[in-house]
Amino acid sequence: MTTMTVRATEIPDVLIITPARHGDARGFLSETYNKQRFAAHGIGIDFVQDNHSFSAAQGTVRGLHFQTPPFAQAKLVRVLRGAIYDVAVDLRASSPTFGRSVGVVLSAEDWNQLLIPVGFAHGFCTLTPDTDILYKVSQHYSPEHDKGVLWNDPDLGIDWPVEEDAAILSEKDRRLPRLRELPSYFD
Repeated sequence: MTTMTVRATEIPDVLIITPARHGDARGFLSETYNKQRFAAHGIGIDFVQDNHSFSAAQGTVRGLHFQTPPFAQAKLVRVLRGAIYDVAVDLRASSPTFGRSVGVVLSAEDWNQLLIPVGFAHGFCTLTPDTDILYKVSQHYSPEHDKGVLWNDPDLGIDWPVEEDAAILSEKDRRLPRLRELPSYFD
């Protein structure tokens, strides 16, 4: 019985995980998270909270968000309905991939997930209307540690699937600093 596949991205610490779906005429069952199976793949993250995000409009951009230590979060992101372009940006100052990003299409149809470790900013753009995203985090939300980097920072060179003037963002996300303006939170 296939349980899941795990593939590295261009930044090896960011992983694409695809759980198996076991279906019949009634529908399917899928084990989307199993601590033992993840540990067998070398993933030992303890998740403490699930977050559900809904975006009504296609072209909604959320991010790029992260939390600083000691409340830094790893995330396991999946789409329940619709599709997103999911992005992780390496903020680890000593990393050879510092400032680089990985972008992956996650969809309910493909049933894939993105594992984003601590030390990365995370954001996404909805590719369909009425998109539901569920993600696990390894630390509880802390408003004092909630930070971000500007989604369209030209230094990041992210190829977002939406034009800047068409992107739907919160005012908070429009005012986030550029990468070069951030202190080094992850050494």
